[in-house]
Amino acid sequence: MFGITRFSGFFSAAMFVIVLIILSPSFQSEAIRSSHRFSFRKALPFRNAHECAWVSAQTKVCDPSLVHVAITLDVEYLRGSIAAVHSILRHALCPENVFFHFLVSDTNLQALVDSTFPHLKFNVYYFDPNTVSHLISSSVRQALEQPLNYARNYLADLLESCVERVIYLDSDLVVVDDVAKLWSASLGSRAIGAPEYCHANFTKYFTAGFWSEPSLAGTFAQRRACYFNTGVMVMDLVKWRKEGYTRKIERWMEIQKSDRIYELGSLPPFLLVFAGHVAPIEHRWNQHGLGGDNVKGSCRGLHPGPVSLLHWSGSGKPWLRLHSKRPCPLDSLWAPFDLYAQSPF
Repeated sequence: MFGITRFSGFFSAAMFVIVLIILSPSFQSEAIRSSHRFSFRKALPFRNAHECAWVSAQTKVCDPSLVHVAITLDVEYLRGSIAAVHSILRHALCPENVFFHFLVSDTNLQALVDSTFPHLKFNVYYFDPNTVSHLISSSVRQALEQPLNYARNYLADLLESCVERVIYLDSDLVVVDDVAKLWSASLGSRAIGAPEYCHANFTKYFTAGFWSEPSLAGTFAQRRACYFNTGVMVMDLVKWRKEGYTRKIERWMEIQKSDRIYELGSLPPFLLVFAGHVAPIEHRWNQHGLGGDNVKGSCRGLHPGPVSLLHWSGSGKPWLRLHSKRPCPLDSLWAPFDLYAQSPF
């Protein structure tokens, strides 16, 4: 179904290119073009504190001492993804124990990651856009329609079976606390954990037609359904695989294609499946909306309370606003993690 190819972070960049060419005849030219569009400074080495569990450079993905983080890599958001990784390493007490799972669909980026983070533990996974292209509906923003946005739905299939838990993070955020604290969040009997926002107007995430049809609106009966942002989630992949959540999400996407029950990309199917069944995580782990939601040019402030993660969800991205010399005030908090070679920050 997926046409998935897994790569070790220690494989050579040459081998990665060869395999991708086999996957798609058009891949080679795109990979060559993309590799020359970006240049990132090499990050300083990050070492474990003395109290960390010891891991070697050859530690494999199944080692139980690892913290697993999944994030997408694509050309449009690459600068953000690199900054997100950099922020995690800078704030982790045990950075050598963090293992990254990078999801890609159409570009050769392994060599770039290797050169930017020479000692990083990571695997790269090819996500075939055809897996979801027939399920994606138009959205309020074209960026929300990209197939790689839906790769999070398939993490339980993409990642090695020995990976039982993973933190999924969007590319437009930075972590300003030890990611191991998020990793240790208790999920209880739930398959996912995330900060919930029960004061939000939940009805706005679905169309009037959805709420007027009892067979659809009844989905939330007997559930205290609250909004949560899918850009920061702790996922129990054992429970996910057992309950078949990927197929449940796909089923709602199929209904959307025929009945048009929502307007927002990949979020509503998650709400339909999980809202009311989410393990709550402290709000400090997703200070979201800093991109101004869908209002172009809108600047947002922080929500009250402590901050462990800053998330530029919405249409405004800090690297674009900084590049155009029209930043929002909080974009200055993202800039220190930017490793883009031509950046003045």
